[in-house]
Order: sequence, then C-alpha cells, then structure tokens
Amino acid sequence: GKASATPSSTIVALCLALRSRVHCTRVFGRVLCRRFSMAAGYDFDLLIIGGGSGGLACSKEAAKLGAKVAVCDYVTPTPKGTAWGLGGTCVNVGCIPKKLMHQACLLGEAVEDAKEFGWNLPESKDHDWEKMVGAIQDYIMMLNFRYRTELRTKGVTYFNSLAKFVDAHTVELTDRKGNTERKTADKIIVATGGRPRYLGLPNEKELCITSDDLFSLDKPPGKTLVVGASYVALECAGFLNGLKYDTTVMMRSIPLRGFDQQCAEHICRYMEEHGTKFIRGCIPAAIEQAASGRIKVSWKPTGGGDAMDSDEYDTVLLAIGRYALTDECNVAAAGVKVQESNKKIIGANSGVGGTEQSSVDNIFAIGDVLDGYPELTPVAIQAGILLARRLFAGSSVQMDYRNVATAVFTPVEYGCVGYSEEDAIKEFGEENIEVYHTAFKPLELTVPAQNISGRGDNASYCKVICNLKDEERILGMHVLGWSSGEIIQGYAIALKLRARKADLDNLVGIHPTNAEVFTTLNVTKRSGDDWQAAGC
Repeated sequence: GKASATPSSTIVALCLALRSRVHCTRVFGRVLCRRFSMAAGYDFDLLIIGGGSGGLACSKEAAKLGAKVAVCDYVTPTPKGTAWGLGGTCVNVGCIPKKLMHQACLLGEAVEDAKEFGWNLPESKDHDWEKMVGAIQDYIMMLNFRYRTELRTKGVTYFNSLAKFVDAHTVELTDRKGNTERKTADKIIVATGGRPRYLGLPNEKELCITSDDLFSLDKPPGKTLVVGASYVALECAGFLNGLKYDTTVMMRSIPLRGFDQQCAEHICRYMEEHGTKFIRGCIPAAIEQAASGRIKVSWKPTGGGDAMDSDEYDTVLLAIGRYALTDECNVAAAGVKVQESNKKIIGANSGVGGTEQSSVDNIFAIGDVLDGYPELTPVAIQAGILLARRLFAGSSVQMDYRNVATAVFTPVEYGCVGYSEEDAIKEFGEENIEVYHTAFKPLELTVPAQNISGRGDNASYCKVICNLKDEERILGMHVLGWSSGEIIQGYAIALKLRARKADLDNLVGIHPTNAEVFTTLNVTKRSGDDWQAAGC
C-alpha cells in the first residue's frame, strides 16, 4: 500500500503518553515504598549510619527517588580531642587535606625549579605551617556547611548523633549532650568507615597523633617519626619532608602492601634520595616523654631479639592501618556478621543488596566498612548511588569493584589500575605474563636538572602487564611521576573495555606529555633490553 507520513500531532501524543507512563512508574514506586514503610510503622524508609562520602551520596539519591531518608553522623573525638564536621574521613582528615598539603610540597619544589627558568626569586624561602592549616581548614568547614545545606535541600533528615543498633530496624541516637531517642527504619545502611589503629603501647594515645589529628595540628610538627608503611604513612611523610621537616618512616615489613612492589620500592627510593629517612624491619617497643620535652621512641627488630635503639621526636604519627566502626554502632545487636580481624561487615552477595547485602535482609554496608573491597571514596559513592537505585527504583545494576583505578600522592605520585605484577603472576603464571616498561625523565625537569645533579633522573616509570594467552589483554597499568592520578584515570577505561596491548600501540599519544609513554612501550622485562628512556 501507499506509505503515509505519521501526523506530527500523533508523534506528540505518543511522546506525551510515554513521558506520562515513565512518570507514573516512578511515582508509583515512590508511593508504594512510602505506603509500605508507613504501614509497617517505621519512622523512615531508609536510615544511614555515617555521613561520609558514600552515606551522603546514597541518602541524596534515595531521597531523589522518593524515599523518606535520615542520616546519622557523629565524630567521637580523638585522644587529642580532634573532631570534625559532616563529610567523613575523605573530606575532613583524608583525601582533601592530604592532597592540598601534597600540593604545598610540590609548590615548594616548583619555586626552586622556577629559578632555572629565569625567575629571579629569593634564595631562601620559609613555609608558614599555621597559615597553610588555617586555609585548608577554612575550605573544609565550607564543605561541611555545604553538605548540611544539601541534605536539607534534598529533604534528608540529619541527626548529629551517635547511632547504635537496638535491633534490625531500630537505632538509639545519642547527641553530644547525652540526650537519647530511638528511630526506626525499613532499611538501614551502615556507612561508618573506620578510624586509625593504635599500637597498644603505654602512653601512645597521650603522646602520639594519627592522621585524624595531623591536618589540623595547630603548630608545626617539627622532627617527625611516621610509624607505618601504608599509603597514608608514605603520603604524610612525603609532604612533611617536602615542607622541610626532619622526617623518618619506620616500617615493620614491606611498603604499600597490596600494591605493585617494584613501584612501591621506587617510591621509597625516591623519597630517601630526597631526604626522608627509613628505619626498616622494626617496630616501636616503648613510647615515653623524654626529659627534653620531646617524645622518646625505642624500637626493636620485627623478627625479634634484644637489640634496641631509640631517638627523640617532636611528633610521632601512627599510620599502621584502620579498623571499622562496627562495634561503635553495635551491629551485633542486629545480628550482622563481621570479620573478626578487622570488624568489617561481611557481604552476603545475595538479594537486592548484592555485594553490599549484610547477613540481615534489611541491613546493608557500603564503603570502607564492607569487607574485601577497595577502600576508596569514589567506590563508596558509586556503590551508595547504585544501592539506592536498587532499593527504591527497581534497578538491577550492581557495583563493579573490578579494575578500579587509584593514586598514591607521594612526592613521586603513583597511579595504578588492575593487577600488580605479583598478583598477575600468581593468578596467570609467570610464563603467561608479559610486562612492557620504561623509566623516563619528565620534560618539565630537564631544565632544572642541568644545574641540580640527578634531579628527576628516571624518577618516572610506567609498565603495562599483559596476558600472553589472551592476545596480550591488558591486566594492569602502573605509572610513577607527575600527575599520575590524572593519567591513570584516563587509561582506566582501557581495562574496563578489555583492551589489548595492540590497542595501546594503535593509540596516538599527545606530545610532549608523560601519558604518551604508554603508547610507545616496546621493551619487555623478559627481553632484558635497556628500559631507561633517553631524549623526548
């Protein structure tokens, strides 16, 4: 038959009907959720314990989907009395202040480099610790205020109270004045994160600080001992040394456990070459107040023995790991199962909660409190948003915890995604792994290096780990150098899309950048050829 054009009025009517149907579906879902909770007599559809990045993201998404939501957040002061506002570890005592202090360190180096580029600057430079801390804390307090405003705007009820489970649907809230009240919810999400561990030695809580205290320290730290080999330990030691404080790192065993060890040792070597001191294979045995007013730390070898050594410090920073705040919110009262060693909630991998589902049907966990998954802010945010959509919008999309990129903001930055070389060998066998790699000097350092011996010589390094049995499918990418976090964020999509080494080879790089090195790798570890790059 003869084809005829569909009248524009019909198309408009179809579009309006479709939009109305989608809208009705959303409204029906919201009404059903609200009516179910009201019928059950709960105060809220969703109550979130923890006002960090994951908890806040989840609360706002759930509220947007029509749920009646509450967030409970309370910061127990550290032994030094440090506390902070809404936003969690990342904003207050983690990623944000850490990156800003790292930037302060980089700027100090840039001032020296600038002289070689023709800038006439004073020979001496001083750093004002109090001014830096004040500026950073001002910014953080602005973020705290913004988060509270956003919750109010989104219709999320905020309780500045410590929440403890009474049963699977009930929590008891205690505010700063000791006033208590109980609230009930159909669903509860634990997003409490964790706090720094202590060594278990006498006097440590009176004399030592943790990362919870460092970023708001009201006086310069002076000569500092950093105990630990975590990324927190190395990052803090890095910027403290960069700010010209006498800094020593005491490591019990290997640095950056869980990361690629060649890259971890590269970081330690770079830091040592630039003034950070390392005491390896030792642990503190005693911490006491010295007659000088400083803190005396005595240590012994990790492997045992009677050999002891000691020194005095102005500040001792403990960065030996973290524990989950599950005992503090009494998850046992709700029947939630946790891992005994770290107190993290064990994911059930079932039901609508999926990975984030606890052993109790209506209780879930996101972020650092969930056992066995990356302890990263963007992971908590993504997991929280997706969980809210599954709980209140009928979504079936689960969080993908594989191939999550991350960065370590040490003086030479480290970005990585996918397998470390050790894990790739363990998983696929050494004979099935090909590692392409090179060391290079960033162009930005070539001019300063002419008058500063060794400045930046092979400070940067990258490698790509491939599976020979799968068309050289990329298993991991690692880069050390300036802006490594920015670089690896872009390349992370390659692993998500299951790229091969040939795909990198076919990619045209941007010149001159550090990132382009990934597109020109041709030396393998197996070959034994020279992997030190020359020229640009």
